[in-house]
Amino acid sequence: MASAGAVSGLYHAAGRIGKATSYLFMTQEQLRLAEANADTTPWKKFGPYLTERQWGTVREDYSAGGNAWDYITHDMARSKAYRWGEEGLGGISDDRQLLCFGVALWNGQDEMLKERLFGLTNGQGNHGEDVKEQYYYLDSTPTHSYMRMLYKYPQSKFPYRKLVRENARRTRQEPEYELLDTGIFNKSRYFDVYIEYAKAGPEDLLIKITVHNRGPKRAHVQVLPQLWFRNTWSWDAAAARPEMRLSQPGAVHAEHPDLGHYHLYCEPHHSAEAPELLFCENDTNGTRLYGLPAEGMYFKDGINDYVVHGEQGAINPAQTGTKAAARYRLSLPAGQAHTIRLRLSQPWQDTPFADFDHLFGARQQEADEFYNCLQESLPPDPDARNVQRQAFAGMLWSKQFYYYDVTQWLKGDPAGLPPPPERLKGRNRQWQHLHNADIISMPDKWEYPWYAAWDLAFHCIPLAMVDTEFAKQQLRLFILDRYMHPNGQLPAYEWNFSDVNPPVHAWATWRVYQMDKKLRQGEGDRVFLEAMFHKLALNFAWWVNRKDRSEQNIFEGGFLGLDNIGVFDRSAPLPTGGYIEQSDGTSWMAMFALNMMRIAMELARHNHVYEEMAGKFFEHFLYIADAMTRGGDGLFNLWDEEDGFYYDVLHTPDETRTKLKVRSIVGLIPLFAVEVVDQDMLDALPGFTARATWLLQNRPHLAQLVSRWQEPGRGARHLLGLLRQSRLRQLLTRMLDEQEFLSDYGIRAMSRHHLEQPYVFSTEEADFVVQYVPGEAESSMFGGNSNWRGPLWMPINFLIVESLQRYHFYYGDSFKVEYPTGSGQLLNLQQVAAALADRLARLLLKDKDGRRPAFGTNELLQTDPHFRDNLLFHEYFHGDTGHGLGASHQTGWTGLVVRLLQMRPQPPA
Repeated sequence: MASAGAVSGLYHAAGRIGKATSYLFMTQEQLRLAEANADTTPWKKFGPYLTERQWGTVREDYSAGGNAWDYITHDMARSKAYRWGEEGLGGISDDRQLLCFGVALWNGQDEMLKERLFGLTNGQGNHGEDVKEQYYYLDSTPTHSYMRMLYKYPQSKFPYRKLVRENARRTRQEPEYELLDTGIFNKSRYFDVYIEYAKAGPEDLLIKITVHNRGPKRAHVQVLPQLWFRNTWSWDAAAARPEMRLSQPGAVHAEHPDLGHYHLYCEPHHSAEAPELLFCENDTNGTRLYGLPAEGMYFKDGINDYVVHGEQGAINPAQTGTKAAARYRLSLPAGQAHTIRLRLSQPWQDTPFADFDHLFGARQQEADEFYNCLQESLPPDPDARNVQRQAFAGMLWSKQFYYYDVTQWLKGDPAGLPPPPERLKGRNRQWQHLHNADIISMPDKWEYPWYAAWDLAFHCIPLAMVDTEFAKQQLRLFILDRYMHPNGQLPAYEWNFSDVNPPVHAWATWRVYQMDKKLRQGEGDRVFLEAMFHKLALNFAWWVNRKDRSEQNIFEGGFLGLDNIGVFDRSAPLPTGGYIEQSDGTSWMAMFALNMMRIAMELARHNHVYEEMAGKFFEHFLYIADAMTRGGDGLFNLWDEEDGFYYDVLHTPDETRTKLKVRSIVGLIPLFAVEVVDQDMLDALPGFTARATWLLQNRPHLAQLVSRWQEPGRGARHLLGLLRQSRLRQLLTRMLDEQEFLSDYGIRAMSRHHLEQPYVFSTEEADFVVQYVPGEAESSMFGGNSNWRGPLWMPINFLIVESLQRYHFYYGDSFKVEYPTGSGQLLNLQQVAAALADRLARLLLKDKDGRRPAFGTNELLQTDPHFRDNLLFHEYFHGDTGHGLGASHQTGWTGLVVRLLQMRPQPPA
């Protein structure tokens, strides 16, 4: 642990959390974070780096046709050794995922151990893939010195088949059939299983598993903590096989040629006897899966077969292997609980449990101190603080070791069979440079157990609140040569790295830099900013060269992460032929240009060479703004004066142009392209100022389009934005109308106007209809498992709130709009931003009746004391009711609520 004298040397690495923190009053967690980020003590070596689902992923798919969901199914998962990663229930691993720990459970009823989460594949769910479990991430510090999660395990037989059958029967117009709907939690017949970790040292982990019987009768359950090595030996004949063995009663010795020696200590149960220790190998059971002859191996599913089916020959009697479990048999009276204690340690422990409770209690207290310090700026509202802390927990638990070498994956491994030749013409073949083996923030470790470029950019905002170094490292990953394509494209996600996500990396870079600079007491990390700028300039060039078809500064980009929002699938050939000039694609690029301009201006304060680049991106923005206003050819623009809204424009082969008059967030994204520059900055950058002035003087048509650049605003500030004051007011009038975009819980993805008046585009072959759908998708476009035709999406709302704050930074209190439209109440834009932040936060907060809108009408979630304060952070929310929808644990970008909670109107002092 760092001494007080060492604090100053570590201070900048840690950052300052909480306004009252000083050199002498840093919390213990901040000191650990400083040591980890300064590479003096590896406090982050172990963490929640296991995925919740490795089966059904692209990187484990070796089929000819790319049928990832079918190549390894949930039923196969217990018997199949994975190539690229590991999964586990409430699990942890080292940062290379060589040694893994997770929890398995058996209620005596299930057909298999509960050692991984179950869910439906894309083809099984009536709205696409979906996890069918009840679990919660409750707490974590950024170094994972303390972590806590909850899994709710039914006492009756888990309804695997019933969930598949019923969802298969339901149509897209019906709701999904969830585990809660089966009645399996009725009369509280379930176990609450709390899995907790506390670090005595970087490689010394205390593990506590507490099982509560919530039911009305005595119930039996087996708890099997499991330790195993990721299989690295089956793919390379020269690789050494690690080994686990019984070292003494209740203790496992794990030895790995790269990782070294570790010991798992398992405390005796009620009696003085140590738990039964079971061993097998983390190798594929080819007999069960492929009908191959048995070769005397004790396969990956050996512990499962021994416990569930009583197969004595499934485990190794010599008590050695590469996978081990301690078997605890619990018989719990109604309402009672039992705690199992374990310790995973590199150094040998003579008395592993002597200081266990003291150390565990200390880490819990230190976690409280860390978050108490962080939450100083929040009002003293226990519910808001609980929501924010669980949101941080979800963010931190969703880190994952992600390993994927596309070249190796396409060609196959030396010790394996060669993949089908069709794979070389299939998915991701253009990305053979890509080699990822890093800890990465995931959107959702079950539904999306792979990174997504624009999701991750949003993740970095809340992550920077607790660990700016990790946030910066996440952004840096995507500009590395082994991530970024040689042509400058950023990888989207493993299902198709070539898909195009909105270019928000520069925005996230600038925001994280600003947050970090504040923590560093005004000294920004220019090395980080400069490295990001150079690579993002390549990405900007890729957009200009690849997505501006007509070279007129009007951009395409396909679906741009908004799935089914358009009339057509915007990533596929259009049924009409031709192409779409996209309002959102063009607006994202305007925002990108301004972000890059602002980064270059910051760098130019210390190196005037960057003034020229700042001027270049200023010019890019102006030409994009011109195109947005006058159209790519000056004849047909994206703005509709009559409607006061931006639309996509369809160009068909016969040169017909049609505005696709769908009122959606596609037309609100122009709000995001806004930047405010102080006069002091312009005075400090005479080269940039001279270039900008020349451009505006010699291109007067551009000067007319820039929002008040030459008219200093509040505090001698200058505004760059796509929206002049009149258009801004028109757009906000629609956005803040409760009959259109404004719901009780934020801004809808599509105007409610289209509920009664759907937009219809007719061709000779078919009519294409876009209607307001506030909940789950009713169409199969993009698989149908996410919907942008009415629900509330936190990241887009967050950008709206931020953009309004920047407009207010320029206009001040003089610019006011009706909020809501038609109410007669006039608010300035800062007040509107705060009001929207409040509506969004109310999705998860208790209302005056103690109910959370995100929980919908489910009474168990709303009222049961063992459910009501455990939060889920859904992918998106119902546009009218606020009910949580989509991926239930997508804390990634819904985790932005941690910032929104701080943006709400503050109560009077």
